Amino acid sequence: MGERYSVLRDMSGVRTASPLESARAGGPVPPQALAAGSEPHVEVAELSKHELRDVSRDPEVRAVAPVMPTTLIQPIEDAADGRAEAEAAAAAATWGVKAVGADVTTRTGADTIVAVLDTGIDATHPAFTGVTIIQEDFSGSGVGDKQGHGTHCAGTIFGRAVEGTRIGVAPGVTRALIGKVLADDGSGDTEALLRGLEWALHQGAQVISMSLGFDFPGMVQRLTDMGRQPRFATSLALEAYRANLRLFDALMRMVAARSAVGPGTVVVAAAGNESERQNGPDFEIAVSLPAAAEGVIAVGALAQSPTGNGLVVAPFSNTFPQISAPGVGVVSARNGGGLRSLSGTSMATPHVAGVAALWWEDVMKSPLPASASTVVARLLAGAAVSPLASGVDVADRGVGLVRAP
Repeated sequence: MGERYSVLRDMSGVRTASPLESARAGGPVPPQALAAGSEPHVEVAELSKHELRDVSRDPEVRAVAPVMPTTLIQPIEDAADGRAEAEAAAAAATWGVKAVGADVTTRTGADTIVAVLDTGIDATHPAFTGVTIIQEDFSGSGVGDKQGHGTHCAGTIFGRAVEGTRIGVAPGVTRALIGKVLADDGSGDTEALLRGLEWALHQGAQVISMSLGFDFPGMVQRLTDMGRQPRFATSLALEAYRANLRLFDALMRMVAARSAVGPGTVVVAAAGNESERQNGPDFEIAVSLPAAAEGVIAVGALAQSPTGNGLVVAPFSNTFPQISAPGVGVVSARNGGGLRSLSGTSMATPHVAGVAALWWEDVMKSPLPASASTVVARLLAGAAVSPLASGVDVADRGVGLVRAP
């Protein structure tokens, strides 16, 4: 029996042929196919070593990688949960909404389609009143959100005010794509993630938000449980990780190619929470997949300084993000109703996704080309460093704090 592999194909050159036409792959590609841009399609199959070699030679295939486990980037539950909620209510908007300038911009994210690939959503929460929510389950555990992670992230992106507290960066978003790529226990795999990404792209998502990561230790453990010696298991997991990085790079190149002939998609992902900065520089870990892939905007987490001297990098936030956002004491929608406070790069990422929606609206109402590349350029150029505390390293915060138009 072979191993399970994700196969990424580009279907833009695929065409049907009449009996009087040649259907050879080597024939000329018609102009209408070229105009369509890249068309990513993901298949998953069990392949032997021989079959793997044959598949990789297929001219439609852009990349092949073993299916790897994924997991939500585990947030930190705030001990002062109730106090954070009370402070947010007293201020009428969360500190994150205010920090990114979403409370003072004229943009709301109107007419922007946002996708959240996570643990699903509690669609009955008052925060999502008036939003057309399209749900698709790729996890095998059914739509809905029993975990709560996806609901919290979605609330930060486009949630309406809850109990008088504004939690959403882009509350003008009225169409949301919710791809459940992580099961109710927070676990998943690259098959579900890639199928979710393909679905979101085909549904016209202009922003895709992912607060999840590849589970490298989980892959090692799975191989060890299958009887592999630890050093072989680690080597095989590294091989799988490297192949998946190449696959995601190939996918993101296809996403970029789509933006050359259409609006395109801005993809943001959490940098990860594995660092322990409080223990010194030797305990800093770099951005992990999928945030590490080419063309994905990796998001680091910022915290309010206890001394009030500006924003600082959260102790758990991985290094080398592209941009940063509020990620500590973030109040958003609680599964089942109400609010809760969580911390993590998972919480920072939806701030950037929300601001990306604001920039989409801004660009669509301007003479600029309404494309993902324009939005990314404005998003990165609009970041601010003045709200940061002195001495914050560029390697830890990227271009700075994400800011609304």
